[in-house]
Amino acid sequence: MERVAVVGAGIMGTGIAQVFAQFGFAVAQVDVSEAVLVKSRERMRQSLEGLVAKGKLPREEADAALGRVRQTVVVADAAQEADFVVEAVVEDLEMKKKVFAEWDRTCPPRAILATNTSILSPTEIASATRRPGQCIGMHFMNPAPIMRLVELLPGLLTAPETVEATKALAGRIGKTPVVARESPGGIVSRIMVAMRNEAADILAEGVATAEDIDTAMKLGAGFPMGPLELIDLVGVDLHVTNSETMVRETGNTKYRPHPLLRKMVRAGLLGRKSGQGFYTYPR
Repeated sequence: MERVAVVGAGIMGTGIAQVFAQFGFAVAQVDVSEAVLVKSRERMRQSLEGLVAKGKLPREEADAALGRVRQTVVVADAAQEADFVVEAVVEDLEMKKKVFAEWDRTCPPRAILATNTSILSPTEIASATRRPGQCIGMHFMNPAPIMRLVELLPGLLTAPETVEATKALAGRIGKTPVVARESPGGIVSRIMVAMRNEAADILAEGVATAEDIDTAMKLGAGFPMGPLELIDLVGVDLHVTNSETMVRETGNTKYRPHPLLRKMVRAGLLGRKSGQGFYTYPR
């Protein structure tokens, strides 16, 4: 596998494309919007510049990585030679199924189709294709260029060969893969969604400030970011959507989002992407 296609140019799609490019893969990044692709390239450039500034990546390697990413709004341009596809569009089941169906029709028979979701069902997403044995969940952590973990979530019909090939690919891009049987949230999201909701509950009840909640978890539990900072990073709206999906799929109300989070979404306080969430961010 040498040619990778990444579907989506949001925060996760950008980070995933960067990771593959840094490790020498030819990357085709696809989105429906030229403007979003332009923003994605700039975000990627800034990320690479940050690694150079910190002495973690030589300048020539950063320039080469950015040069390996080709962007397009035409699926066929990216799909025809793809060995491996990572879908990172919005967390909407029907949208993901539509993407998988289109890429299944366009990709060569050898290609593996991976979805970055950890909440939605890889089995149901794969049902939109004629190659369910070559479909798998491949959940990157955020930010993808920094976090070393990748969760592999095989669907019910995913072939063992697909799991092994995806494991090997994860190793080639410097990630440590773990495999979890398909279950809403996999491992990390199943734990983190509940923890982040509990942090929102503590804030809404007036037990502590956002700053003190996050400081407590960073200094007391060794987290690099506090749970409310993480909600801001993920996006308050996406966190609410994921929480509601977890409740629906598991029937367990411990995953329900606090009403405060729904109010924040209605007010447009979505975290980093809107400039305001639990904290204020420069736009």
